[in-house]
Amino acid sequence: MLVMGEVHTGLLQNSGEISESTCRQVLGLMAGETVRVSRRPIVHALSPERLTGVDCALPTASRSRVRAVGTVVSRCAVTGGRVAQGSSYVRVVRSEADRRLPWSHYLARPGVVEVLGKVKAADLVEGFTGDTMPGRPDGACLDLGAVSGRFLDLVQQSPLLDRRAPFKIPRTSLRWVAETGEPSIRFTLHAEQERTLRLTHPGPFTPAVVDLCEDLATHDWLLTSLLVIVERARIGGTPGAQAVARLAPAIDHLMHLWMPAARVEEWLTPFWESLERRPGFTRQWRSLVDRVRDQVAMNTLALLSATAEAGRRSP
Repeated sequence: MLVMGEVHTGLLQNSGEISESTCRQVLGLMAGETVRVSRRPIVHALSPERLTGVDCALPTASRSRVRAVGTVVSRCAVTGGRVAQGSSYVRVVRSEADRRLPWSHYLARPGVVEVLGKVKAADLVEGFTGDTMPGRPDGACLDLGAVSGRFLDLVQQSPLLDRRAPFKIPRTSLRWVAETGEPSIRFTLHAEQERTLRLTHPGPFTPAVVDLCEDLATHDWLLTSLLVIVERARIGGTPGAQAVARLAPAIDHLMHLWMPAARVEEWLTPFWESLERRPGFTRQWRSLVDRVRDQVAMNTLALLSATAEAGRRSP
């Protein structure tokens, strides 16, 4: 089994949190299809899946030409009315015919691309992720990021959104591969917005693996965004009230969204637990949240002290 995917995550382009009913409308991109919504422990809306036909080369570490034909599965999600995602993935299999077949054949196998010719899985994995920052595929190669990005753009351009986001934060992208084997997970930070994930687990592929990758992408984006906001506040280098004002977006829009593995199936939670040990997502998150709250508390005490002093001085 070899599955490749890419998730783009960003702030929903709206001035405030959107309601569950608005989520359904924003994600209702295909007539007659249902938007799935879960309300506990946080509102999460998921669009219907969309298929994109592809006939292109696959990225390989060896730069060998590997042709694949099939369909990409894409979907969008909105979490907590604030975080938007575009996600795409494919299962890579060897073509039994070893030749190009009619599109009806590929449409009957959604989310599968068939490789024409011989290729090693390791060559594809290294080509798609790499141990260093992976280059973006050229126009002739499968580019799941472009598919995810276009789908996310479609959601962000909804007329139901006012496009007045309360702060600016870049999107992040997570490229991931899943294979069959002894359980292991490796998460790697590359550039400021680029990450890769390599996951190995026993058993066949299920959509729960996609849920895990999307959940990880959500929380990586939250952590990255909170870190950026704290850095922009220049705590210690600006007056307390000014620093707190710069931290306000984190308090209003991000800090209540942290719920790792809340929507991940139980058999996959050990992978999240592994990431909690190292690099320690929640440990870093809590440290940043405590810093934000300490600044708010210190500024509040300073204001109360100043108010009390002014009261004592007044006649």
